[in-house]
Amino acid sequence: MMASRLLIIGAGGHGRVVADAAEVSGQWAKIAFVDDQYPDLSSSGFWPVIGRVDDLEKLRSEWQHAIVGVGNNSLRSKLINSCKALGYSVATIIHPSAVIANNSTIGEGAVIFANAVVNTGSAIGRGVVINTAATVDHDCTLGESVHLSPGVRLGGSVKIGNHSWLGVGASVINNCTLGSAVTVGAGAVVIDDVADSTKVVGVPAKPVKK
Repeated sequence: MMASRLLIIGAGGHGRVVADAAEVSGQWAKIAFVDDQYPDLSSSGFWPVIGRVDDLEKLRSEWQHAIVGVGNNSLRSKLINSCKALGYSVATIIHPSAVIANNSTIGEGAVIFANAVVNTGSAIGRGVVINTAATVDHDCTLGESVHLSPGVRLGGSVKIGNHSWLGVGASVINNCTLGSAVTVGAGAVVIDDVADSTKVVGVPAKPVKK
């Protein structure tokens, strides 16, 4: 059954990728953005920008479903909370080319882009971004608003805490635990656990000295 309308918060590049995945899924009759560049910004890609973030409350009468198309992890969490407080149904968007195991779980507000894979037994938290061609192997757990950039590879039974960000092409071997607010540099290979609020880079990945 086709839902009526989807409102996307954030009309930048990431938001357009969310809109494209939503469009090709065939689940939405109409898609539009809100963005604080409105009214100077009146469209983004094929889709109209119809208001600012402050307009979410008045738009609620016409738009039942919303999703946050913002790459920043902590801001995405805050905006999801705002949408829920205003009574929006927070959507989950999965590109039709993504492969999702039947016994994995996907949280509300998550977006899973083209050619991504989520394997059996994995739990994907609220507001997670699994970007283009990223793969999550069996029994992984991703906390709230984690962002896996394009081409990230997670081995089996990896655990990642809230608001962590893995850069393009990063890899994590089996059974590693990454804490909350961790940053993994592009192309890094994580072979050990990583503590909260730590940035690691390199092959193998090592903490960046503050």
